[in-house]
Amino acid sequence: MLRDASTADLPAIAEIYAHYVRDSVATFEFDAPDAAEWQRRFTAITEAGLPFLVAESDGRVAGYAYCGPWKTRPAYRHTVEDSIYLAPWALGRGLGGALLDELLDRCTRSGLREVIAVITDSGDESSAELHRRRGFAEVGRLRQVGDKHGRLLDTVLFQRSLPQPE
Repeated sequence: MLRDASTADLPAIAEIYAHYVRDSVATFEFDAPDAAEWQRRFTAITEAGLPFLVAESDGRVAGYAYCGPWKTRPAYRHTVEDSIYLAPWALGRGLGGALLDELLDRCTRSGLREVIAVITDSGDESSAELHRRRGFAEVGRLRQVGDKHGRLLDTVLFQRSLPQPE
């Protein structure tokens, strides 16, 4: 089940993300955000009218996804960056695709034009493939911009144009 996230979901969201901060290179943060920081992020995204969703499975938050502004300058106002994270126990159930589909639908209805995905090239192709299957194209690579867990990492930029009303 997909639904809008609420502040009550933030502890579960924080727990999911903390796993990726500690145990992966999917994010370049070194310290998991605390409750106040998650509240700030949630408020900024929702007050901007951007989608912040959760996927539930067995009554638990199994994953979350949101779109945030790509850049703060006004000329970028129709471009967002997506972010999708799943609880380790929820991988392989199609929830990432369902979350991304719903994000894209909501962004289209909101009149947004472009969605960017910044994906760490860690050797795991699952996130890149998820985006490719939904029409994202690889548009660039930033070489060795991340240094985490003793690894120098590239990020790959993906972009999808959204349909525009006639």
